[in-house]
Amino acid sequence: MEEGRARLGSYDLGVAGRSLVAHAPAIHDLEQLKGHPAIARLISWNADSVEGAKFDRDEMTIHVRSTYIRDACMLLREDSQCPFNYLSDLTCVDRYPSEPRFEVIYHLLSIPNRERVRLKVHLQGNSPTVDSVTQVWPGANYFEREVYDLFGVRFAGHPYLRRLLMPENWEGHPLRKDYPVEGYR
Repeated sequence: MEEGRARLGSYDLGVAGRSLVAHAPAIHDLEQLKGHPAIARLISWNADSVEGAKFDRDEMTIHVRSTYIRDACMLLREDSQCPFNYLSDLTCVDRYPSEPRFEVIYHLLSIPNRERVRLKVHLQGNSPTVDSVTQVWPGANYFEREVYDLFGVRFAGHPYLRRLLMPENWEGHPLRKDYPVEGYR
């Protein structure tokens, strides 16, 4: 490894003469974050589409209302100032027993600007459904199928929403927090 590159950053766990690196506090105030190109573009398009935002550790997270996610993704992909032209990941978090129970998370990358942004959508536990973004990024196909298979989140408009990892006759969704540890018997 290169000299000085083995530790991937300047974090230290208490070696004599060194201290931990302090992080700036997270910013949750949407008014302070309106200058970010992605947030500014979404708000100028439809102010109701953005529920909130967070900037923490050089990472931007934008909470988008579930009814606007497909259009918001299309808008950010097509925008000339912040073209988030690559969907690097789509995943889910189960917040059981809290409501809204599920968070579907989209990790976008702007290759020309070398910038990342995370979009989050909150879904209720009784009927977790959100629009598919396969029309925006065809590569979302397998990500959405994986989230459907493991969490039970349905993607409206998905061209082939079937199980991906588990057998077709599998009962339940194994990454849900209320799924039995040893499976259904």
